[in-house]
Amino acid sequence: MSGIKKVVLAYSGGLDTSIILKWLKDKYGCEVVTFTADIGQGEEVEPARAKAQAMGVKEIYIDDLREEYARDFVFPMFRANTLYEGEYLLGTSIARPLIAKRLIEIANETGADAISHGATGKGNDQVRFELGAYALKPDVKVIAPWREWDLTSREKLMAYAEQHQIPVDFAKKGKKSPYSMDANLLHISYEGGVLEDPWCEPEEDMWRWSVSPEQAPDTPTYVELTYKKGDIVAIDGKAMTPAQVMAHLNTVAGANGIGRADIVENRYVGMKSRGAYETPAGTVMLKGHRAIESLTLDREVAHLKDELMPRYASLIYNGYWWSPERKMLQTMIDASQEHVNGVVRLKLYKGNVIVAGRKSENDSLFDANIATFEDDAGAYNQKDAEGFIKLNALRMRIAAKRGR
Repeated sequence: MSGIKKVVLAYSGGLDTSIILKWLKDKYGCEVVTFTADIGQGEEVEPARAKAQAMGVKEIYIDDLREEYARDFVFPMFRANTLYEGEYLLGTSIARPLIAKRLIEIANETGADAISHGATGKGNDQVRFELGAYALKPDVKVIAPWREWDLTSREKLMAYAEQHQIPVDFAKKGKKSPYSMDANLLHISYEGGVLEDPWCEPEEDMWRWSVSPEQAPDTPTYVELTYKKGDIVAIDGKAMTPAQVMAHLNTVAGANGIGRADIVENRYVGMKSRGAYETPAGTVMLKGHRAIESLTLDREVAHLKDELMPRYASLIYNGYWWSPERKMLQTMIDASQEHVNGVVRLKLYKGNVIVAGRKSENDSLFDANIATFEDDAGAYNQKDAEGFIKLNALRMRIAAKRGR
């Protein structure tokens, strides 16, 4: 790849991206702009500035994207009740289109020729970053060092760091981390180590955000979620921003042993991988949203959403957030949320999220006068059911008469 004078690098300040920073300068003789995103990973991002400065970087971007992430990416996804392969709440997947978007914005602001990331050639993230980048800037050049260099092991990375005097955190130096972890407001993921054997149970001290259900309090915690057009706008009557909602639910749900998942999933590149995830807020949000929709959504609208959700989930998992088909589906999903308003009361207890109540003053489609087991005072004519049943049985009765 020729003619590269300036590259925007997605930079965490850790070992891999620090080595990439140096490698880009040596390989391409280019200037590097670093971009570090705070999307709620729970770690200080400001130290990345000092590390980048120490390596001679002149243009350094450190952005707090927590509200944008929650408002424009996570909340729209949860309006669809999104699950990939029935289990995964897409905590890593949904963060990547935002990072790709900001990489392209910075490239445009700084006049950079290319962007670069630290995703490996085996994973999904390379696809997600690059599909997003190409959708937003079709002619952008993308440098993926893991697909080019020969630094294929941690030992080679450490040797490169020592050779080029790249600072490495003392706690990490010479010690192999047992897990590869990724965190943001929605989740924290764990891969590698003992998890590479699908038979091995995750070690208890691996988990960071949640207590085990066995150690959770013996008294349940109740929370009330207020919904407006499908989004949580308040908890226990207190108005909150999307990021505040997620931060609060992560704390209260994690304290009750909620949000752990152990999954073998199908990566877009073709392999199966085993990962463990903590998604306390997302687990509560999914349960709450389905509860308020059960009260306010028309039956056929709800069923159509459920049919389309796996396709929507796959689009996000595989990196197609910026695709026309995802945008089309989002328009439909958002339109369905016009009357998804009300309050859901949830009981959080030892790893379980239990619906304790739901109400919607103006948008509920539940009619107690019709649904009652008591005298409905003529609200529903039960004799109508006879013709309804016979008409729906007609084709089966005809087939049965012919011995089919």
